[in-house]
Amino acid sequence: MNYEFRFRTDPGLARENNEDSVAVDEATRLAILADGMGGYNAGEIASGMATTFIKSELGRWLSQAGRHANAREVRRAMEICVDNANRSIFNAANSNPHYSGMGTTLVLGVFQDARLMLGHIGDSRCYRLRDAELTQVTKDHSLLQEQIDAGLITAAQAATSANKNLVTRALGVEDTVMLEVTEQKVEPGDLFLMCSDGLSDMVNDEGIANILRQEGSLEDKVTQLVAAANANGGRDNISVLLALAGEGSKKRGLMSRLLGK
Repeated sequence: MNYEFRFRTDPGLARENNEDSVAVDEATRLAILADGMGGYNAGEIASGMATTFIKSELGRWLSQAGRHANAREVRRAMEICVDNANRSIFNAANSNPHYSGMGTTLVLGVFQDARLMLGHIGDSRCYRLRDAELTQVTKDHSLLQEQIDAGLITAAQAATSANKNLVTRALGVEDTVMLEVTEQKVEPGDLFLMCSDGLSDMVNDEGIANILRQEGSLEDKVTQLVAAANANGGRDNISVLLALAGEGSKKRGLMSRLLGK
């Protein structure tokens, strides 16, 4: 399975700075997106630390372990790297008064042929478009989601709630945090979208699906998603990351055959 990645992050129309951060390591098929929080631009520090640390540490492990590491090994590596990143952000927040209370959401994926190991913390999301049907494959760690799960409010009521940004889990806020990891089966043609709530709060799922269903390149779709969020108000930073799964080449070149690859 081959993967194509494209991403973009945009400050939106209401914020002067951008507290989102996105990183991709195409060599190891690692994708990371974080949405920071905290005063004095500390959100930028937290999200940047998260993506930089995890790309470096987990990317190094993946390059050494190879693409054939099993699901249990990858899950454990993800948990260890995220725990280390959490401690680094937490320690920085407690050693610098300007960074006090900073934290970040996180969604990261390790794409391994027909398998995606997906981890997330907070309300940054991952969606999958398969056969023109959009599915949200992460569940927000948020007060609203807890209220929906408890039957206190409906999804429609949640869409207009003033409590959209209250997350119940974030990286760097406490000395430990639990990364929720799921294993997703990948089929050729699957299109995965990782995004911050600057997209999902501004564009509903049907609007997102309509853009992803359109003909055009991944770059076109990334551009259109950001533009749609800004057209609807752009009240927050907007980050989108697309990963498209495609069939690997079935024909090997002469040199590859001679080398037994």
